[in-house]
Amino acid sequence: MIRAIPQIGHPVLRRSCEPVSADELSSSEVQTLIDDMIETMRDAEGAGIAANQVGVSLRICVIGLESNDRYPYKPPIPLTVLVNPELSFIDDAIYLNNEGCLSVPIRGDLPRQMNIDVGALDRDGNHFARTYRGLTAGTVQHEIDHLNGMLIVDRIEDTRTMSTWAMFQEHKMDRYLERIRPAIEATEPKEA
Repeated sequence: MIRAIPQIGHPVLRRSCEPVSADELSSSEVQTLIDDMIETMRDAEGAGIAANQVGVSLRICVIGLESNDRYPYKPPIPLTVLVNPELSFIDDAIYLNNEGCLSVPIRGDLPRQMNIDVGALDRDGNHFARTYRGLTAGTVQHEIDHLNGMLIVDRIEDTRTMSTWAMFQEHKMDRYLERIRPAIEATEPKEA
């Protein structure tokens, strides 16, 4: 089921989400929540979504991206459910990303770590660890920010970089793609 996505100003987006216990994770309620998050993310053409973006304050987020008009420049991301994710920075490498959000009707430039490690549970309760780099690392950090009650407006350092999606496409996307190309080439998987 596609759920409503709360917009900036809704208090659920500013609360830190609660950890999910093994019993909760195996419940039909939480499994349905995960299915609904995936369906809602795909319907909104997002690259990720956090549980509080569908109104539930649990530490669950989903990332995944196939071909998508909203993010034509992003590399594919396999569908991944992150339950109780913890991230750590691999190094000090940072890049300047331009991010949008399903809960915030603007985009803007903000710094992201280039290389991160994430430990989490999958939807079946199995532990796993993954390394994410470049734009995909930015997507994961964005969703974990949501779980901590943070939005992109908290990280945008220069408000003059903010724009709507339409204005980004019309006036800023070409410069952004030129700026971000080295990060993509250095970190994203190459097509065979």
